[in-house]
Amino acid sequence: MIEGKFSSNNELIFEIDLVASDGFIITVDALLDTGFSDWLAINTQDAESLGWQLIDDEETRLTARGEAQFNIYAGTVSLDGQEFSIPVIAGEEIAEVLLGLPWLFTRRLVVDFPESLLTLG
Repeated sequence: MIEGKFSSNNELIFEIDLVASDGFIITVDALLDTGFSDWLAINTQDAESLGWQLIDDEETRLTARGEAQFNIYAGTVSLDGQEFSIPVIAGEEIAEVLLGLPWLFTRRLVVDFPESLLTLG
């Protein structure tokens, strides 16, 4: 189980590890977005700097702003000490790392604002 934190806007933030193709680990804050239907979204430049393999380019996805084109990378994420190889959505306009809804099919989310408790595990 990993503990999260609430942003100043009450967003759900979790610290995760992105695993580069050479094994180097980069720890980042990721926003849990339950409206996002993929595993992970990241900026294209970050995916490339991690050395993740491009699987598909110019794939169309529906976003809150309408349809948009994204690249799909094979990425590795470490969450709570466990590594996951997942497809990662990447785009130039993605400003922050996003965790999507599929994580909630494999983990239990606890959000308790009055107690300042946020866990994913």
